[in-house]
Amino acid sequence: MGKKLFINNKNNSFKKTVSIDGDKSISIRTLLLGSQAYGKTSIENILLSEDIINAIKCLKKLGIRISLDKNKCYVYGQGINGFKFKKDIVLNAGNSGTFARLILGLLVKSPNYIKLTGDKSLSKRDFERVISPLQKVGANFIVNNKKTLPLKIKGSNFVNPIHYIEKRGSAQCKSTVMLAALNSPGKTIIKAKKSRDHTENIFKYLRIPIFIKKKKLTDEIVIKGQKSFKAFKYKIPSDPSSCAFFIVLTLLSKNSELKIKNVNINESRIGFIKILNKMGAKIKMINIKKKFGEKQADIYVKSQSKLKKINCSPELASNLIDEFLIIFLVAARARGVSSFFNLEELNKKESPRLKIGSKLLIKMGIKNKMTKNSIKIFGNPNIHLKKNIRMGKYLKDHRVFMTSVIAACTFGGSWTIEDPSSYKSSFPSFLKILKKLGYKFKLI
Repeated sequence: MGKKLFINNKNNSFKKTVSIDGDKSISIRTLLLGSQAYGKTSIENILLSEDIINAIKCLKKLGIRISLDKNKCYVYGQGINGFKFKKDIVLNAGNSGTFARLILGLLVKSPNYIKLTGDKSLSKRDFERVISPLQKVGANFIVNNKKTLPLKIKGSNFVNPIHYIEKRGSAQCKSTVMLAALNSPGKTIIKAKKSRDHTENIFKYLRIPIFIKKKKLTDEIVIKGQKSFKAFKYKIPSDPSSCAFFIVLTLLSKNSELKIKNVNINESRIGFIKILNKMGAKIKMINIKKKFGEKQADIYVKSQSKLKKINCSPELASNLIDEFLIIFLVAARARGVSSFFNLEELNKKESPRLKIGSKLLIKMGIKNKMTKNSIKIFGNPNIHLKKNIRMGKYLKDHRVFMTSVIAACTFGGSWTIEDPSSYKSSFPSFLKILKKLGYKFKLI
């Protein structure tokens, strides 16, 4: 693949139905739990992105047999603690923070030190948030002063059930403790700030003993550990975070309509749709159903020329950290000044996304004011670019790349965008779907 993507699109319109790649969060969790089940687990519509391929390679190194047949994945689990903990194992999580943090929860009984590494981007991200609770569980770590990758983990013969208070609203922190609890006798109690609940839903679907008491701002989760469970069948819905790019593309295009089939509409994943509807979008969810513990629906969206500003409260923002960059483009086209708050976590992702989002808007001629945890965007409904714009390398961040591509397709101008392979870590069909909708680009 070329090192740069060149886009120079005139106004484009489309009326299409598309299918989006499988949900990344659920793909990783079903793989991990399939490795702990007894027997042959079948996972359909698994996301075959670079992140998932790296996860499969890591599980194979731990002695789990996995085979792929088109979009189906078969995992031959050995039961809880069924890994083969050989000496000198090195696991490379690539770019996936979700897999890297969650796999640590399943390594808490390893008799040998296992080394966990990642790519340049992942190696800059914080792992203290999962190291601390797993140390209480009984794991031992060898780690640098910054508590980043690479690190080494060695487990314990006795895994402690703990009482863990999760204050960040991080599904990754919560989930790694839940996975560690599978190996722990007695009850693990987690009091967690509201966040994605895919792990809880899969636990319930697999009938792993879990009890959840929901409150306004927190969930109390109780897990009875050391309970075996059988292999399972699972069909993964489309990833809503990936859908967000094409929803915004449709909104900002002229005379366009799009239907996206079988999307995961878990309440913790569709905050961006609520925000877009408040800004004047007309996004509908139809054919709603519940399968495999998750709500799914077809999503229908139409172009919208009259978009409104939004004062996005922290409560509204709590469930869409991955979609903020693409929402910034909608704010750029809206009337008035849009404000977004509580964005600290945005700079702790694959790249400092808040800073990069602000720079992208400035390149487009959109005025904005940024602080360390907020941004104000001064919208311009009539903007149409006629200049050359270059987006440089940003630590191979897939969402920066895809947001830049959507901006190029909807705001005009000639764009040269680097890191054109970065999208493969999360959304390998991204450019194929763009072509299906009639957009043209060159790899140079």
